[in-house]
Amino acid sequence: MARLAVLGAAESGVGTAILAQQKGYEVFISDMGNIKEKYKNLLDAHGLSWEEGRHSESEILNADEIVKSPGIPDTAPIVAEAYRRGIPVISEIEFAARYTHAKMLCITGSNGKTTTTSLIYHILKTAGFNVGLGGNIGKSLALQVAEGERDWYVIELSSFQLDNMYKFRADIAVLLNITPDHLDRYDFCMKNYVDSKLRILQNQRAEDTFIYWAGDAWIGKELPNHKVGSHVCAFSDTKEETLGSTAAYSENGKLVVNIPQHFEMPLDELSLPGRHNLRNCMAAAIATLSAGVSPEVLRQCLSDFPGVEHRLEKVCTAGGVTYINDSKATNVDACYCALESMTAPVVLIVGGKDKGNDYAPLHPLISRKCRAIVYLGADNSKLHHSFDDLGLPVADTNSMQACVEACVSLAHPGDVVLLSPCCASFDLFKNMEDRGEQFKTLAHQLPK
Repeated sequence: MARLAVLGAAESGVGTAILAQQKGYEVFISDMGNIKEKYKNLLDAHGLSWEEGRHSESEILNADEIVKSPGIPDTAPIVAEAYRRGIPVISEIEFAARYTHAKMLCITGSNGKTTTTSLIYHILKTAGFNVGLGGNIGKSLALQVAEGERDWYVIELSSFQLDNMYKFRADIAVLLNITPDHLDRYDFCMKNYVDSKLRILQNQRAEDTFIYWAGDAWIGKELPNHKVGSHVCAFSDTKEETLGSTAAYSENGKLVVNIPQHFEMPLDELSLPGRHNLRNCMAAAIATLSAGVSPEVLRQCLSDFPGVEHRLEKVCTAGGVTYINDSKATNVDACYCALESMTAPVVLIVGGKDKGNDYAPLHPLISRKCRAIVYLGADNSKLHHSFDDLGLPVADTNSMQACVEACVSLAHPGDVVLLSPCCASFDLFKNMEDRGEQFKTLAHQLPK
């Protein structure tokens, strides 16, 4: 009997353990932290062996293969030792894909992944497809495969997941953009991060489809250095932006798709605002038309999609000030897109665990759009160094309560308070969802 060790006992790890047991593996699951009760209960219900608060080498390094959570870096001692001993280390997605014949529609990029993934899933579901949602969003792909077969899976893929995928193949691959993010995980080398994102291309065949944004500088620079064996579809802000044919673009106030079939829709009928969301809609349109969705269903879904939580989510208006939760904006480019879409003066909340960010690209937008900046982090020194010289009022906070209080004192009626942090959340919060939920709770408590 083959032995599988699983590192990390959250959604992906527990799903992997259940699927592996179903497929006849001897399974051991280990987590250096504390396992949530709901996952302990799942593991116990399936009679699976687990540990928390440690990684026991004797139980892990005798495995034939290891599946690790994407959050665990290759430099973690137990992972480094596994590599040294020649034990294969893979991702949950790589493992789960072995046991399904479903088609894979996969989305990656530095920004817009969750919105585009959710939109594509919404379109396929509305079109009547037998489809699951997984990866960096939704339920574990492995658990879904264990529970029953689907015809399609829509999968959001982070660079961390792609790093440990080798034989996996995307039938339709979408690469939205590549901007600096997670550089602390990639030796502060942008090319390492770009190469990770471009792994979504690996193993594609001639009958598959690769969709990418033609306006991205890093994709344009590095794509020629990678083998592309599939049908390529670019989307662009304008028809003239790229040489040759462009599958989707905007022209005369319309979203236009020419490949794989013709489709047009007025921009003012799209439910998602902003130029960045127009790009997300183009990618989703090409992908879903390629999957066989009718233009009629696509038009309906592009007009009624409600958006995703924690991404430019309007929370409430209090004291004449609008509060917007963009906690998913964990890098500079995401914050840039959020600011670009604002039409009222902004009190901007930034801060958290820095990931090697260069904040300079934000300076012109902040100078033009912002009334004030509120720093929210355990250590705000880099933010002070980056933004204080812009001459705007600033406040220094290290809790959401203090942050919202500072925003109330700095904002004027008609302003927007925008939580768009540029940074990871782990210095003060459990995750970006916790950060966004705390912000929303406190905003709703403000006098209306």
